[in-house]
Amino acid sequence: MTKIALDWQVVPGKPATAQAPDFADIAEACDWLGSVGGELSAALHEHGALYLRGLPITRVDDFAAVRDRLIPAATPYREKATPRSDFGQGVFSSTDLPAPQRIQMHNENSYTLTFPGLLVFSCLTAPDAGGATPVADCRRVLRTVPEELARKMRAVGWQLTRTYSDHLSTDWRTAFSSQDQQVVERYCADNLISHEWQQDGNLRTRQLRPGVINHPDTGDEVWFNHLAFWNEWALDEDLREVLVDEFGPGNLPFNTAFGDGEPLTKADLDAVRAAYDEATVRETWQVGDLLLVDNILTAHGRDPYQGDRKIVVAMGNPVELAACRPTVEAGPSSF
Repeated sequence: MTKIALDWQVVPGKPATAQAPDFADIAEACDWLGSVGGELSAALHEHGALYLRGLPITRVDDFAAVRDRLIPAATPYREKATPRSDFGQGVFSSTDLPAPQRIQMHNENSYTLTFPGLLVFSCLTAPDAGGATPVADCRRVLRTVPEELARKMRAVGWQLTRTYSDHLSTDWRTAFSSQDQQVVERYCADNLISHEWQQDGNLRTRQLRPGVINHPDTGDEVWFNHLAFWNEWALDEDLREVLVDEFGPGNLPFNTAFGDGEPLTKADLDAVRAAYDEATVRETWQVGDLLLVDNILTAHGRDPYQGDRKIVVAMGNPVELAACRPTVEAGPSSF
C-alpha cells in the first residue's frame, strides 16, 4: 500500500498525537503500521510517547494483530506486582486495581535486569469519566527534581524491599510464576536479589538498582525507577498508619529507600511527585486509540475513573539494564 506520512500534533498538556488514515479493516491498518515503523521509532525517540487515533481496533483480535506488527520480540512480565486479566492470545489488561485508585507514575519493570523498551496500549472500552493513562518525559523529570536528589540517585541508586503476602499483596507464587521455592531462589540469585523466607512460609526480597540510566539508542539520561511509586509515604495516610501499626515498617508489601539504605522523607517524595506532575501530559481515551510508550524515556500511570474501562497492553523490545550505562551497578541488598 502507499505509505501515508503522519502529522504529529503537540498541544500543551497532551502527548504527541496523530490521526490515522481510514482503513477498510485491521489487516490494512497493520500493513500501514509496518510501512511507517521507522517514522514511529524516530517520533518515539523525540517525544517519548505517541497517540494514534482512529484505528479500527475494537476487539482483542485486532489488538493482537497490531501487537504482532509493532512488537516482534515480547518481554515477559517478571516479578509481578499488580493483578492483570488474561483476554487470550497473549493480550492482558493494563491493570485490575480498583477504579478509584490512582496509579502513580513509573517505568515498567524498572526493578528488573531486563525490561521492556516499548509499551503498546489500546482502548477497547472507554470509561465514562477519567481513566487516562498519563505519561511523563523522564528526561524532563531528571532535569526538574531537586539537584540534591538527582545527585544522590546517580551516586547510590535506589533500593526496593518487597514482602510477599497471601492477603496484603501479590503472593510469591504469583509474582515468580512458580510453586517451587528452589526455582524462586535460583531466580533471585540469577537476578541479583537478596531473599529470606519468613516463618509463615512467605518471602521477603531486597534489591539495589540504579535510579538514573541512559537510553541505549538516543543516549538521553533519564530518571528511571519506582522510588516514589512504592515508597511508604505514597500510601494513603490512614492506610499507612494502619499497616505500620499492624505489621511494622519493615513488613509493608512494598517500600523503597535510597541505595545506601537512607529512607526517603515525605519532602523527598513530594519533590519527586512534583517533578513528575510538571512533566506529565494526558489524553482522554477513545475506542481504537493506540498509545506507544518508550518505557525508558517515558513513565506512565493511571487516573481514577468511572464506568467500564478496558485498556489492553503489550510489552516488548526487551532492553538489558547493562546496555543503559547505569550510574550504579545493580546488585542484591542486605537486610
